[in-house]
Amino acid sequence: MTLGCSKNLVDTERLMGQLQRFGWHCHHDPAVPNSRVAVINTCGFIGDAKEESIATILQFADRKTRGELDQLYVMGCLSQRYAAELPAELPEVDGWFGKFDFMNLIRQLTSYVPEGFQRQLTTPSHYAYLKISEGCNRMCSYCAIPLITGKHQSRSEEDILREAEWMSRQGVKEINVIAQDLSSYGLDLYHEHRLPQLVQQLAHIDGIHWVRLHYTYPTDFPEDLLRVMAEEKTVCKYLDIALQHCTDHLLTLMRRHITAAEQNALIHRIREQVPGIYLRTTLMVGHPGETDEDFAALLDWTRQMHFERMGAFAYSHEEGTYAYRHYADDIPESIKQDRLQRLMALQQDLAEEQQQTLVGQTLEVLIDRKEEGFYVGRTQHDSPEVDPEVLIPIHNNHLQVGNFYPITITRAEAFDLYGQPADSIA
Repeated sequence: MTLGCSKNLVDTERLMGQLQRFGWHCHHDPAVPNSRVAVINTCGFIGDAKEESIATILQFADRKTRGELDQLYVMGCLSQRYAAELPAELPEVDGWFGKFDFMNLIRQLTSYVPEGFQRQLTTPSHYAYLKISEGCNRMCSYCAIPLITGKHQSRSEEDILREAEWMSRQGVKEINVIAQDLSSYGLDLYHEHRLPQLVQQLAHIDGIHWVRLHYTYPTDFPEDLLRVMAEEKTVCKYLDIALQHCTDHLLTLMRRHITAAEQNALIHRIREQVPGIYLRTTLMVGHPGETDEDFAALLDWTRQMHFERMGAFAYSHEEGTYAYRHYADDIPESIKQDRLQRLMALQQDLAEEQQQTLVGQTLEVLIDRKEEGFYVGRTQHDSPEVDPEVLIPIHNNHLQVGNFYPITITRAEAFDLYGQPADSIA
């Protein structure tokens, strides 16, 4: 069972690949668990994620108590972060493994020492996630990730490209490049920004049609990446860049090491140098010290920037972080939630306005699956599972999952588009 982000999913896939190599049969996130051994890969980022992880562990611990499960193991961010506390609280768990020592689970289950590259993809066969680094050096006030993952560590270009080429041989057509901080890729290994060079090489791998970038950081952004994105047709005109807030007051409290003016200038350069790009960002409300004026400015700025894709979350007071040690959690939860709802309501209106501009356009769409009378696909501007989808009626259409088609958009809603193959419209 995998909880949390796609970076966790990659770890699960590596574990499954090794287990299957040694003769185990692995089922990922089964609708009805029916195995004798369960492994839960946990998230420990914020309060809601921790609660979900604990609830899942308790659910499987109960199955073990009833004799429906022989062995239960826990790995990932939650067990990395709370390695000292959890074993005493949950004695039903047979073994606890952190984010970086989970390969020891192979030794425990098989008596073999893991070696070589093994990975079992759990995504649809036409797309996959490629993790290029671990950790983060940024130390934002609110974030527990560096406490869990440690300092930023880049993988070598050679290792990454070998894995990407392996993905292509498996039939993967879309690579989603992920890391906690893509912007810092290469600084530790090569003492310079190497993300632009890496992305350019990924774009030239035979069989790869889309390369998508997730989780860049605005401070010390690798500017040459914009040239690569503009020149390489394989690189999606899509950039996931977490901005968090817009006022100097909050950016300073958050320890983002960037001013509002610098952040706005970066957004302008991105849009200017990569025409047609869609920006996905994440914003936070309720950070200690956020005033009514700060929040009003955030709403105005969101209207002005008109992000094509945006998510938001309320501040969580996480032990061990800078904010936990130095700030009081001074904004009531009711106000946090009110601000979050108002921000997301605004974004829904902006998203629907953006979607309406696509009606009548013909877009390249990758078909992900069939569901409830529709083929469900995505454009280059949409990441799997988090962004809007394109729905094409199955009736009178004959499309193949995993293939690309020109689709003419006939109707738009805030979070879905509807369309027909371009030749059927003509």
